[in-house]
Amino acid sequence: MNFVALPHADGLIDGRIMSNDPLEIFNSWFVEARETELNDSNAMTIATAGADGQPSARMVLLKEHGVEGFTFYTNQESRKAGDIKDNPKAAILFHWKSLRRQIRIEGSLSVVPDETADAYFATRGRDSQLGAWASEQSRPLDRRETFEARFAEMKAKFAGGDVPRPPHWSGYCLVPERFEFWQDREHRLHERRIFERGGGAAGWTEGMLYP
Repeated sequence: MNFVALPHADGLIDGRIMSNDPLEIFNSWFVEARETELNDSNAMTIATAGADGQPSARMVLLKEHGVEGFTFYTNQESRKAGDIKDNPKAAILFHWKSLRRQIRIEGSLSVVPDETADAYFATRGRDSQLGAWASEQSRPLDRRETFEARFAEMKAKFAGGDVPRPPHWSGYCLVPERFEFWQDREHRLHERRIFERGGGAAGWTEGMLYP
């Protein structure tokens, strides 16, 4: 990637000095988004591509993030999981309209440990847990009533006890290799700051792109 390197460790975006650590910047923006976005401030688009190279994008919810990466959960028999199995690279996108900002992140994906998936699944609402058992995600569905009947079956099956995590349901963690922070500016003179893994005091090379 060719970009204009910044002449010093700190850069400006939206008129403010920013950290040279993209994770710190993400955390700062995410905290603000949690306060300003009315619904699902942790919603993100994840784009994948399978062995045939056909891209596919959908919205998921970020459930955990930190130095280890960005984690979401899904049915491992879904289309996205099939794509990830064939090609474990993906891109995620956060767009916070209230802040006029977006963050693009690219990297590689891996399945989270079973104990991590178990711990998160236990925090889900009971109906969401049952839904994970009832849904054959991404498979053809003849009518809504079929799904509702499967949900009722699972409700009866696990009545009176805990709902365990389905063996086909787990999480994926994206380890970032590239960040792009985008800030809306007047007259479409937007600001784009990027980080790529490798080098620099925080382990990242940074620069800017034309809007």
